[in-house]
Amino acid sequence: MIRELSLKHIGALAFDSPATKVMDRLIQRIAHGTLIVSYPGGRTTRVERDDQMTAALDIHRPRRLLKRLALRGTVGLAEGYMDGDWETPDLPALLTLLARNEAAILGNPYGTPLALLDRVRHQFNKNNRRGSRRNIAYHYDLGNDFYRLWLDAGMSYSAALFRRKDRQASEPLEDAQDRKYQRLLDECGAKAGEHILEVGCGWGGFAEYAARRGIRVTGITLSREQHDYAIARLAAAGLSDLSKIRLQDYRDVQGSFDHIISIEMMEAVGESYWQTYFDKLSSCLKPGGTLGLQVITIDEAIFPLYRQTPDFIQLYVFPGGMLPTRTHLADLGRSSGLEAGNEKRYGADYAGTCRNWLARFNNNSSKLDALGYDASFLRRWRFYLSYCIAGFSIGSIDVIQRFYSKPAV
Repeated sequence: MIRELSLKHIGALAFDSPATKVMDRLIQRIAHGTLIVSYPGGRTTRVERDDQMTAALDIHRPRRLLKRLALRGTVGLAEGYMDGDWETPDLPALLTLLARNEAAILGNPYGTPLALLDRVRHQFNKNNRRGSRRNIAYHYDLGNDFYRLWLDAGMSYSAALFRRKDRQASEPLEDAQDRKYQRLLDECGAKAGEHILEVGCGWGGFAEYAARRGIRVTGITLSREQHDYAIARLAAAGLSDLSKIRLQDYRDVQGSFDHIISIEMMEAVGESYWQTYFDKLSSCLKPGGTLGLQVITIDEAIFPLYRQTPDFIQLYVFPGGMLPTRTHLADLGRSSGLEAGNEKRYGADYAGTCRNWLARFNNNSSKLDALGYDASFLRRWRFYLSYCIAGFSIGSIDVIQRFYSKPAV
């Protein structure tokens, strides 16, 4: 027993390195919550400010993680997780706590030494026609088998709308996704026999929902995987006569439509093309018609810094992406000749949606492994889903449904 205690003590001293001391100083800066940090050798540091939230961080490589934080900020934190520098029993809880304390711990997370290089890297992901196809394929063409393992049965990859915010975990995700679709149709006033253009149709979930109500739908996507899947599902449902799915860039759409729906597509358009996107939607909308957008937005106060340097999601998940603010949405609609209508914000529902996805992702770990994705890739996606939960939970990002009308002639 004495020998065991001595070895443990020696191990703790051996790992009480300059890096761990600096890490201790960093975590002492937190202003909210309780954070428990463990290091190699068994030493633990506990910082308790309040009981609003508690999280644990198990650091395996303090020196390498510290270097990543110094050079890349929150991007370095993500890279450290992907490479196994650290672990935690509850990733969403830890990222939520760190997000609430980010400014106190890291200062300006966008002012890191490699920020300029990240900005240059991001510039190569512009969303011209060729770049858009490449960026969309990078994310959405990972394979339908991959997404099928953690999305709902309807393959909806956007925020669900739950009946009760306090019972998100008990409500079937499929029902909450259908409620989102129904609200979009209701707010647009879409009726059987009318024709809707869906820009960014995903795997065809909205198209099927609308077509079952007698509404004609033309959906467009740049993802070959989504295109083929959506056509097959609509044919299997006997709805091919009411639906058409095209592999097409939004800039190439012609014709006019009674209504237009675009669900979480604008985030992939890129800031340089936001006005082009709105102008095209406006030009394709019949006078008196309604445009319904579902968009992830970013806090106005964060946007100037966010715009300077790409974050983890832009570098590792959605190349070429950029979140707008609510002010952008208002200004862009006005510039394209559209009149603003109703708006609904429901970021808490997106946090619940992502929690549901993460639980399915984790429950299907063995099946995901069998698909051949390596450990770093799967950890990247766990971090991504948890990172989104944190952002929606603290309000730095939100999701809105905003509606616009085109004045009648």
